[in-house]
Amino acid sequence: MIEFFLPDAAATDALGALLAQTQPANAIVHLQGDLGAGKSTLARAWLRALGVAGAIRSPTYTLVEHYPLSGGGKALHLDLYRIAGAGELEFLALDDAAATLWLVEWPERAAGALPDADLRVELAVAGEGRTARLLGGTGTGTDWLLRMSKTVACDALLTR
Repeated sequence: MIEFFLPDAAATDALGALLAQTQPANAIVHLQGDLGAGKSTLARAWLRALGVAGAIRSPTYTLVEHYPLSGGGKALHLDLYRIAGAGELEFLALDDAAATLWLVEWPERAAGALPDADLRVELAVAGEGRTARLLGGTGTGTDWLLRMSKTVACDALLTR
């Protein structure tokens, strides 16, 4: 587990860049936290760091947005806040074999119907900023956190 304090938007952008820089070839990430905790903001920063150009829309109403990645593959950004249950996932066409990154907001709304998270990112409001707690959910996620912890960017973010 790694915990960060994100005092401002620049720190959230730095975390998104760090996650993008260190992520494995295929990753499933659950973004958890209350409304306003920064899930969509972190997802946008992450996708920008992966080279997504143009508008990065929040999937609040569309439920899923697809983004081609500059290095190949595709990212899926899901916001499941508005679904009533896991059974509704079948209508979202999530069987996309080209998806190399899944960023899933409100994964608890589809409990049992989503692939296991390699990484869980728990975000919370903390005064004027946010806290981010990263937890590995699979061997891939645990290796990811270890790789991340050894980077200079991680050290810089931890000392903010």
